[in-house]
Amino acid sequence: MGRPKGGKNKYWSKEEKLKLIKEHLEKHVSTNQITTREHISNGMYNNWLKKYLEFGEKGLENKKKPGNPYGKILNKKNLTDIEKLQYENMKLRIENERLKKGYIVEGDGQIVVFNGSKNKNLK
Repeated sequence: MGRPKGGKNKYWSKEEKLKLIKEHLEKHVSTNQITTREHISNGMYNNWLKKYLEFGEKGLENKKKPGNPYGKILNKKNLTDIEKLQYENMKLRIENERLKKGYIVEGDGQIVVFNGSKNKNLK
């Protein structure tokens, strides 16, 4: 079971989930038969069922992932002054977080080296 190596997870739409849940509730097909036939885990199917019973069809809707808020800035050629400042601010935040974790950033930030000799017991 599971996805093939290097494969992608299957996307289950709200309609597909609803069809499988109604098959269980209305036609009394066992959850084990459904999960085996559809190659999904019992836990995932039971979570769908629990959400459906608690929230109805609304509980089966997929969550929207926000993505990278600065992705649109990286693809632009001509940036406004505000976008340039936002981009520089983002780069500085990333560099600051890396330094907190013991990474050394060289040059323009393309080369990142982990400094493993950092002694965390010293103050």
